[in-house]
Amino acid sequence: MAKFMKFAAVVLAVAAMPSAAFAHTDVTSGGFAYGFAHPWSGPDHVLAMVMVGLLAFQLGGRALWLVPATFITVMALGGGLGVAGVAVPFAELGIALSVIVLGAVAALGIKAPVAAAMGLVGLFAVFHGYAHGAEMPAVADGLTYGGGFVLATALLHGAGIGLGYGLGVASKRYGAMMSRAAGGMAAVAGVGILTGVL
Repeated sequence: MAKFMKFAAVVLAVAAMPSAAFAHTDVTSGGFAYGFAHPWSGPDHVLAMVMVGLLAFQLGGRALWLVPATFITVMALGGGLGVAGVAVPFAELGIALSVIVLGAVAALGIKAPVAAAMGLVGLFAVFHGYAHGAEMPAVADGLTYGGGFVLATALLHGAGIGLGYGLGVASKRYGAMMSRAAGGMAAVAGVGILTGVL
């Protein structure tokens, strides 16, 4: 329990860092720090990434690595579209819907086939990746910037997996219910993001 509390405190502290802390990153040296900061810059990205990890944990087995790996791979491709200036319509809507849908899937405890979960997260990854790529500073190098947002995304997925595990350890009896409640809270926050309340 003490180890989980320490882990949760670190995750919350990093997630709560204001984006202003990253405002003076040195994009001229390649842009890794700027790319790493981008996924932390809004609750929509943070919540969706954590929900991908939580969903992977809930499904278990091969999904534990296949679901996050799919998201990261497709997100990188979407980032390439953004960097190349290829328009992806309804990107902001897709990002907000990702929080709602992924949160709802976690809240309902849906045990989808791994391939279906991979397809779902892959669809939303296009929008997140596009947003990261489209907002890359002109002076940044695409590969190092991309490496930054890929690493940050992987850490957020890990936080979601850790959240599911930690809730299970903290309450063996109510862990699944608490994981589902976390998904429900994310879905409600997604509605707030979609409507502009958050």
